[in-house]
Amino acid sequence: MNFSLYIAKRYLRSKSSNNAINFITYIALIGVIFGSASLFIVLSGFAGLKDFTLEFSNIVDPDLKAEAISGKSFLLTDDEISKLEDIDDIVLFSKIIEERVLITSEEKKSLATIKAVDKHYQDVVDIESQIDHGSWIDQKSNQIVAGWGIANDLSIGVLDFTTTLNISVPKPGKKQITSIKNAFSTVRAVNVGVFYINEKLNDNYVYTSIDLAKNLLNYEPNQISAIEFKLNEGAEETAVKEQIQSVLGDKVLIKNRAQLNDALYKMLNTENLAVYLIFTLVLIIAFFNVIGSLIMMMLDKKQSLNTLFYMGITVKEVRKIFFYQGSLMSIVGGIIGLLVALLLAVNQLYGPNMLKIYITSTLAYPISIRFINILIVFLTISVLGIIASKIASARITKALIQNN
Repeated sequence: MNFSLYIAKRYLRSKSSNNAINFITYIALIGVIFGSASLFIVLSGFAGLKDFTLEFSNIVDPDLKAEAISGKSFLLTDDEISKLEDIDDIVLFSKIIEERVLITSEEKKSLATIKAVDKHYQDVVDIESQIDHGSWIDQKSNQIVAGWGIANDLSIGVLDFTTTLNISVPKPGKKQITSIKNAFSTVRAVNVGVFYINEKLNDNYVYTSIDLAKNLLNYEPNQISAIEFKLNEGAEETAVKEQIQSVLGDKVLIKNRAQLNDALYKMLNTENLAVYLIFTLVLIIAFFNVIGSLIMMMLDKKQSLNTLFYMGITVKEVRKIFFYQGSLMSIVGGIIGLLVALLLAVNQLYGPNMLKIYITSTLAYPISIRFINILIVFLTISVLGIIASKIASARITKALIQNN
């Protein structure tokens, strides 16, 4: 066995005759334990919040979406539809029209985005599970399903035939407007349901049939804004994207779920990095205790080090003793901290309700245990421990060892 490592293990297990040094060592070890446990809990908690945030968006986000590159719409031919249907990994696809509109209800008005869908849409995404009141639209009628926020702004209920809803868009053209009445295309609609997904969708979106949108926007029969796809489980996403692109050409841009929510993903990843850096800074401060405890241990062991020196051990090997001791203290403390944090995380996931932390009276704080977070914490603790041990062990000189 390496002699320096053997002595370092002995020093780590043995108590000093000086109680103050023992106390400083315990404080340093506890600091590492709490630091690693806190870092893992925070990363796991943030991962849980990230999953919780994306969960609702992913319900109504398709596996892939083809959007028009130029303008708001593109033409989809029968031949292209046939070729898309022949792609093995595509389970189903839905034609979509999206447009900003003005919805009026008696004296109240609200700007919204209509998302007009065909009969396959509820099979591409699980939209019906998100309807809080009422039912899904009938393709053969002028029905809409409004977001919770829009329904509240317009004070509309479900199947309220006494309240007239008007959906309006400006008519295309370059001529001078001579009449406000003739400047807009308008259709009447009735609200048959209210969905609740997330704040952004609730306050901005209204679902309706694709025929209503084509009539409102004066679109051609094969003119649409996008196509949303549902893929087979285990399908190679990149390969399917290439197949769709080869069919539709350069008139569309194909995005996956992450790309559809790129701003949200960037925000969550940035916040995750910021949290990691803040807690790493706390750990750096904690490792000053490790440096201090190693220096105090050097002074306490000066006499025995002097004996070892005259027995033939070099200054370099003495430095290794305290380098190994500090590194072992950090790694052991990090492992203990991770085990404590894992127990707390498992309790939050599977433990009794009375021992969980709750955001509301019924919603437990979400948490996600990921191997990558375990690895990040262990590597962070190990690297910081090695650096702290290197700084402390560099204080050992020949003069320090020989000075009695």
